Amino acid sequence: MAQLLDGASKLGWVLLTAVLRFVFMFFNNCVAIPSYCLYLLLLQPLRIWDSSTFWHIEGIMFKWLLAMVSSWGWIAGYTVTEWGDDVRPISEEEAMVIVNHQSTGDVCTLMMCLQDKGTVVRKMMWLMDHVFKYTNFGLVSLIHGDFFIRQGKAHRDKQLVYLKDHLDKYYHSRDRKWIVLFPEGGFLRKRRETSQLFAKKNSLPHLTHVTLPRLGATHVILKTLSAQQENGSVGSETGTPNQTGNKRKGLHWVIDVTIAYPKARPMDIQTWIFGYRPPTVTHVHYRMYPIKEVPVEAEALTDWLYQRFVEKEELLAHFYDTGSFPTPEGHKEAVSRQMTLDPVWLCIIQLFAFVSGYIWYSVLQYLYCCLF
Repeated sequence: MAQLLDGASKLGWVLLTAVLRFVFMFFNNCVAIPSYCLYLLLLQPLRIWDSSTFWHIEGIMFKWLLAMVSSWGWIAGYTVTEWGDDVRPISEEEAMVIVNHQSTGDVCTLMMCLQDKGTVVRKMMWLMDHVFKYTNFGLVSLIHGDFFIRQGKAHRDKQLVYLKDHLDKYYHSRDRKWIVLFPEGGFLRKRRETSQLFAKKNSLPHLTHVTLPRLGATHVILKTLSAQQENGSVGSETGTPNQTGNKRKGLHWVIDVTIAYPKARPMDIQTWIFGYRPPTVTHVHYRMYPIKEVPVEAEALTDWLYQRFVEKEELLAHFYDTGSFPTPEGHKEAVSRQMTLDPVWLCIIQLFAFVSGYIWYSVLQYLYCCLF
């Protein structure tokens, strides 16, 4: 009887905290997203007069919004430990980021672990499934200039054309630095069986913890944002001017990001919202490749990309067996870094969001009374 009461008490506490978290996040979205949109609407004259400053301000507010999402997990005890290469020194250089995709929580994890990487968050572009366009954050991503890609063979060719047009139109003009994509084209649980059948049919590696990546978006990004060299690799000088008239340096790096969850249990967005899972550490491994080492021809790039995901398979297999990533070559041991967020900064951002929401509500209410 005592155990039953103790279990009921714990369940009641989990349900109560889940409800309170949901209510807070609902109001957080209700004040933060409309405020973001209204501030940018107010600043439209600045966009015409000085677009560089406009997108600088937009990027700062975009980073704050992503920090709010990060705080939802942070206060529930969901943290990130980083492994591998330190990407902070190249945060001001242009890079393509390729990430394995297990669940909706992958995006939240990236939102958190990139917060301390200089200006990356406010100058990054995301490639995400078109379904995200219809979420609460879809309007923000649409304004920021992220690209929503539709999956499936029927849409594939058109989507790649749309992606190239999107990059030409928005990547340079808005001074983007990092572009993030999930080459697998879907969640692991949904694509694993299909990927394994394809691998068996074509004598490719059998993968369990990742799936074989798709080439399309990666190929378009490399060809659009980098200059091709005679040896078939890509260079770091695009010759495309940015919004200030200076010559763009182009992509310098490909950053291979591998996300690992304890016991191979992915964190989803519902967990971040309701916080019903005990405090969890998500592990993120980085590996950097100079852009000159990356081939741009389709066949060579396919082999290169497949090799990266074979390496991800090995990394994840080692992590699930030992609880840590393997020691890099030339090192005596694998070193991890605990990623931290400043709670004072998070509180200031949240306070700014709620104050802004109140101010905009008062302004709109006053205008409504004046007009009607």
